[in-house]
Amino acid sequence: MSGLLLSFLAALAIATPGTQAVPDPSMQPVPIPAPLPAPTARIVIASDSTAAQYGPDRYPQMGWGMVLKCSLDPDVEVVDLARGGRSTKTFIEEGLWAALLAQLHPGDTVLIQFGHNDADRVKIVRFTDPQGAYTANLTRFVADVRAAGGQPVLVTPIAKHLFVDGKVQDAHGPYAEAVRAVAKATGAPLIDLDADSMAALQARGEAASRRLYLLYTPEDHIPRYPEGISDTTHINEAGARLAAALVARRLAALNLPVSAHVHASPAGEPPILGGPGCP
Repeated sequence: MSGLLLSFLAALAIATPGTQAVPDPSMQPVPIPAPLPAPTARIVIASDSTAAQYGPDRYPQMGWGMVLKCSLDPDVEVVDLARGGRSTKTFIEEGLWAALLAQLHPGDTVLIQFGHNDADRVKIVRFTDPQGAYTANLTRFVADVRAAGGQPVLVTPIAKHLFVDGKVQDAHGPYAEAVRAVAKATGAPLIDLDADSMAALQARGEAASRRLYLLYTPEDHIPRYPEGISDTTHINEAGARLAAALVARRLAALNLPVSAHVHASPAGEPPILGGPGCP
């Protein structure tokens, strides 16, 4: 049988009804994954080290922004842009505020908490006068967020662990007052974390509230602080969870669109999970 005839018969067999050609995988359509559902709401945080993100190597230090999600609906996205050591001044000068605005979506809620570093007269590059640049910067933040279609919420700085004769001390005085004044002048919603955290510290007392901060002795056997640490500003996991619960409680009561997605957690003794997971 000639080669030409064999080729003809092979082609005829392929075309005969009842036979199936083997599909070529390279010709099959590539499945397109379904797009991820858009978040119901977004909360963006502009702040300092007390709200910032930290990796496991920094534990037990945590910022309250790491666990705010535990008081929110699962489909609410938290975008934590807080950075350690920043004041309103350096947050602007380093381009962090411009970067935040560039990724802001209309309808986003922006929590704005500064003050610890604005009061720093040692690292003078951070310093702002509470009645001058600090007030001006906060006013600008409110205006910029509104211009981008977002909802600004001003937050007073979290209290420090400072006690005199058993009474918690106001560490932020004119800065917390300036936040309240800007909120009143601009009509921006206010979360008074300074007042709320001071009340929480006073309710616990000086000794018990030490467990909320980076206050350890060598006998505590904290791997990151084998020789202990005395830091009355920065919070640990317990402090972060308490602060987040206080922020959430106020946010839920503000009657903003995002408030319906906030489930205020009790501000009692927070669980210790060894990281930013939720109970």
